[in-house]
Amino acid sequence: MSMVELAASSLQTRELQVRGAADLLAARLYMSDASDTASAKRDSLIVFFHGGGFVGGSLEDADGFLRNLVCNNPEQMVLSSNYTLATARPFPAAAEDAHAVLLWAKKNKGKLGWSGKQLFVAGIEAGANLAAVSTLMARDRSGPELAGQILVMPMLDPGLTTCSMRAMPGLEQAEVADACAAAYRGYLPNAADRTHPYASPLQSSRLKNLPPALILSGEDDPLRDEAEQYGAKLIACGVKTTVCRMPPAPLQPPGARNECACRRNALGAIAGFFAGLEQIAPTA
Repeated sequence: MSMVELAASSLQTRELQVRGAADLLAARLYMSDASDTASAKRDSLIVFFHGGGFVGGSLEDADGFLRNLVCNNPEQMVLSSNYTLATARPFPAAAEDAHAVLLWAKKNKGKLGWSGKQLFVAGIEAGANLAAVSTLMARDRSGPELAGQILVMPMLDPGLTTCSMRAMPGLEQAEVADACAAAYRGYLPNAADRTHPYASPLQSSRLKNLPPALILSGEDDPLRDEAEQYGAKLIACGVKTTVCRMPPAPLQPPGARNECACRRNALGAIAGFFAGLEQIAPTA
């Protein structure tokens, strides 16, 4: 049985609406229906934000990845949420939505079948930016408390200044760089916002007191250097951080970047991240 078939046979999903900063947002809840977990409230919830460069994307983009994630970690629930795209309202609308969704999840834990004990935030590319930003906002705004952050190939540098972004062999990587530039033009039309820590966590000078982080970069990904630089900054600020560089994966066709994590090392790295946190968790 393939990973996707296994995920389909041991998973239930539920379509929801969650409260964003200004509007209701479509969301999808993923939960294992394995016999030993089906009837119990889960202690861990991951709030996940999709990619799409702030200007596109939907819940469907990472659906396959999230199905496999929950299949491989049946003790986890995932709440995948939309956010306001920059085509409707630019920064800071999406960032405010990300924080609002975390607050909604905490307030509505009973509706989700979650005990409220551990809240994680995760995302891919633009969604990983929002995941990282929401940890800053949760710290600055006194909640909600987060147990960890998982950033998959995050977009963190609106200046597009890293070596991996500027020195890319091949047409496909150049197309990704062009897409990132266009995405930031849409998301951050005000140039002054490009150094705001809630737009670019990599620019933040205040990275202490953040939750443990798992940062996944890609060997042939133009976003690789900014992901790894952010990991180094978190480590320097005393944040427990694991940085894992995934081997090369195809960037095309559209959607392959979201699915590459299923085919490569991300699921194992995420499982190891959770296992490591369990080992250091205080005993009751």
